[in-house]
Amino acid sequence: MDIRGQNGTVKLRPPNKEDYFYNEAIKALRTNIQFCGNNIHVIMITSSIPGEGKTMTSFALARSFSQIGRKTLFIDADIRKSVMLTRYQVDIDVYGLSQYLSGQIKLEEVIYSTNIEDMDIIFSGRFAPNPAELLEEELFIQLIDRASKEYDYIIIDTPPMANVIDSAVIAKSCDGAVIVIESGKISYKTAQKVKLQLEKSGCRILGAVLNKTAVQERGYYAKYYGGRNKYKYSKDTEQAGRSKWIQRDKAER
Repeated sequence: MDIRGQNGTVKLRPPNKEDYFYNEAIKALRTNIQFCGNNIHVIMITSSIPGEGKTMTSFALARSFSQIGRKTLFIDADIRKSVMLTRYQVDIDVYGLSQYLSGQIKLEEVIYSTNIEDMDIIFSGRFAPNPAELLEEELFIQLIDRASKEYDYIIIDTPPMANVIDSAVIAKSCDGAVIVIESGKISYKTAQKVKLQLEKSGCRILGAVLNKTAVQERGYYAKYYGGRNKYKYSKDTEQAGRSKWIQRDKAER
C-alpha cells in the first residue's frame, strides 16, 4: 500500500526570507552527501545541545533534495521538544510520530504531503514521557523500512545527543549522520562525546556542519538566527576529528 502523503496536505511557512548564499551552502551539503555513496538514503541530523541549528539545517536539506526531484520524507523525531509547528507556522491539528509509535494511529495517518513538491513530513506528535522507549519499538523500524521503499531520501531531525539517548536509538536505523556544530558554543570534548555515541550505535558519520560562524571574508552569509552565519560541510575522516572542527573554527572567526 502506498503510504506517501495519504493524510492530507500541510502548508509549511519557513520563518526567514530566502538567502542565496545559505541555499548554496545547503546545496553543497546535499552534493557531498550524494558523493558519500548510493547506499545513503536514511540520514539523521543531530547536534550536541539545543540551539545549534539542526532543525533548520535538516529541513533545508530535505527541501533541497526535493527540489532536484528526489522524493523526500522529513521526520521530526524530537519528541521531547519539537519546534516545527511553531517555527513553520502550522496552524492545524496534526498527528505525529509519538502517536504512531504508541499505537494510537496507523502509519498512513501520520504522513502529510506539504506545499513543497516531492516533500512529505511526519511531525513529532504530542510530548511523550518515554521517547527513547517508543523509538526502540518495532514500529519505528517498520516505519523506516516501509518509507525506504517509497522515498529516495529520509531526513530525520533528532534530539540533541549530549544529554539524552533518543538519537543514539534512532541512529541504529540510519545509513548516515550529520552533526551540526555551532561555532564557539560547545567544547571539543562535547563534540567528541557525540561522535563516540554515533560510532557505538554503528551509524556512519558523514560529516559535520559548522554553523553560525562569523566571517570577515566574502562568503556564504545567511541571515538566519538574526545574524551572519556561515554554513560549511566538512567530510569526516579518521584524521579529521579535532583538526577540522577546531582549525576551521579558529581560521574563520
